[in-house]
Amino acid sequence: IVALANAAGVGARAIVRLSGQSSLRIAQALFVPTEPITPTQRRLYQGSIRLPRLNSPLPADLIHWPAPHSYTGQEMVELHAVSAPPLIDLLIAELLNQGARAAKPGEFTLRAFLAGKRDLPRAEAVQAVVSAGSRDELTQALTQLAGGVTSPLEGLREDLLNLLADVEAGLDFADEDIQFAEQRDMLLRLAAGMARLTTLKRQLEQRAAGDRPFRVALIGEPNAGKSSLFNALGGAKALVGPTPGTTRDYLLTRLELDGTIVELADTAGWQPGNDDIERKAQELGEDVARHADLLLLCVEAGRELTDAERARLRLSEPPFVGLATKCDLGQPAKGFVSTSAVTGVGLEDLRALLADRAKFRGAPALAPSLSRCRHHVDSCLEHLRRAHAVALYQDPPEILALELRGALDQLGEMVGAIYTDDLLDRVFSRFCIGK
Repeated sequence: IVALANAAGVGARAIVRLSGQSSLRIAQALFVPTEPITPTQRRLYQGSIRLPRLNSPLPADLIHWPAPHSYTGQEMVELHAVSAPPLIDLLIAELLNQGARAAKPGEFTLRAFLAGKRDLPRAEAVQAVVSAGSRDELTQALTQLAGGVTSPLEGLREDLLNLLADVEAGLDFADEDIQFAEQRDMLLRLAAGMARLTTLKRQLEQRAAGDRPFRVALIGEPNAGKSSLFNALGGAKALVGPTPGTTRDYLLTRLELDGTIVELADTAGWQPGNDDIERKAQELGEDVARHADLLLLCVEAGRELTDAERARLRLSEPPFVGLATKCDLGQPAKGFVSTSAVTGVGLEDLRALLADRAKFRGAPALAPSLSRCRHHVDSCLEHLRRAHAVALYQDPPEILALELRGALDQLGEMVGAIYTDDLLDRVFSRFCIGK
């Protein structure tokens, strides 16, 4: 299979990825290395690509991963070349002519999953990393990619398998006076498993998609009108005064805008911290801004951005919108949204803008994976609770074995040890091509 592995369009470099037992042979039909390629080695080769109807060779690098030591578990090749879309389209077309097939969405990661290189939550995290729309989403996706969901379950699954083996061994020797697991030991192991799952459930709930509404933070210099705007949008809550630095802590309020909940934060104005309280206020404001989905930079009408403000915004990751405040007292700077907390000018337009941004954000990238994992964790917990009750009241061991098998099946479905074609289609159809 072959596909463009980077984002489409003009860029510094383009990566064309191949996977399958003939990857190197197909790539070598077009790639001319500066030194012989050793099929058993994993390394980078410099050289050029020769394409039909192109007089000059295209400088390129070839990276080769022999099977099974690759992302997909198969032989894999990447061709790195200059990112000129017409040339890359021609390169992919020629690779298809040489016998490759166009990759389907998520097919590289699907092959990695089927080869045992990725469990299902880690496979889902690959797409979440690509689709992350904020630093928080990227951090969560990278945590899951590193095994943050499934690693805690590896020990639990092993312990439940051992417990099930003990229970079923007892069934095989029901007529003998042999006890493979004592009641107290079974209860302790089941309680430990429930505790581990409860912790994981809490972590998944904290990462869940809809737990936090779209957050907007008002930022800017002291006395820029942030608190007045906060009061005008969300009701009088923040102290307002002519003295710079009136706002020490940050304030939060929730707005319902066109059926969408938006969380608005008022932060302390940017200024050096002269004492512990002011320094703490600055730290809190920066933390709120860093975790916001949108920043509203408040600048008094009639004033341009300072060099310090521009430098600060260049380091800011969340997108921002420039607001010209106090427009009843001056002319707004070019490109800034005009607002006035006194006359109400621009407030309805600002509310509409915030509602549009909140709706555009959509569901976080990990939402489908978290929903699926939480379902399996809940079901597994229910099986373990019933197993604990069976062991406590010394009900027939056949029922205990049945509940343990049910818990293990849920863990297996969660990590992908048990799967159906419908499940794989649902997971990998969300991927982009080339991943």
